[in-house]
Amino acid sequence: MGTDSRAAGALLARARTLHLQTGNLLNWGRLRKKCPSTHSEEEFPDVLECTVSHAVEKINPDEREEMKVSAKLFIVGSNSSSSTRSAVDMACSVLGVAQLDSVIIASPPIEDGVNLSLEHLQPYWEELESLVRSKKIVAIGTSDLDRTQLEQLYQWAQVKPNSNQVNLASCCVMPPDLTAFAKQFDIQLLTHNDPKELLSEASFQEALRESIPDIQAHEWVPLWLLRYSVIVKSRGIIKSKGYILQAKRRGS
Repeated sequence: MGTDSRAAGALLARARTLHLQTGNLLNWGRLRKKCPSTHSEEEFPDVLECTVSHAVEKINPDEREEMKVSAKLFIVGSNSSSSTRSAVDMACSVLGVAQLDSVIIASPPIEDGVNLSLEHLQPYWEELESLVRSKKIVAIGTSDLDRTQLEQLYQWAQVKPNSNQVNLASCCVMPPDLTAFAKQFDIQLLTHNDPKELLSEASFQEALRESIPDIQAHEWVPLWLLRYSVIVKSRGIIKSKGYILQAKRRGS
């Protein structure tokens, strides 16, 4: 194991929270993780930040109005809905903006054999509504809700969903009843090709083991993963895209 891996392992062994940032994936020429490599660079922090430093790209304030900043949030761990605010705050900080134009939340994790219900969505949606009221987000949307689920959320919510993503790999065409409901209430139907489970606890821990062989990977649980994109409005060109992840040590 190299010096960088040993140093990262020593830091991770004492941290309680881990933040991973890819920076702008379009800037990736070679991977160079910015994790402190010696103890003199940084003492053992409670929150360990790891980012691909040369890929970091904040939005120029003079160009902000020309950009559409969107995000999709994947809740991974069984944690409180406060993860929603944490993820949005971190995305704004990473991109150097005060507000995200839209945030779509993927369906939260539920037990096998259990159907997604309004009760599963409510805590996360209430947090998104709060972020809209505080002007951290302009518009909020959902992913993979059928007609019944979307209608229940729409009727209950104070801030209505303005979009719903549909995975066409599972249904080939837009369901007619969903299309009719979305048209009636001006909800934009979008498509996506995300896998059912973009990140699991097991795959995250395996990635930790591969990067830092001596780490106690089973102690770490991913809480959420946020994917963002920055698009030039007038040209439809992706200027920036990346991922942000938060994980915590069990029991912390």
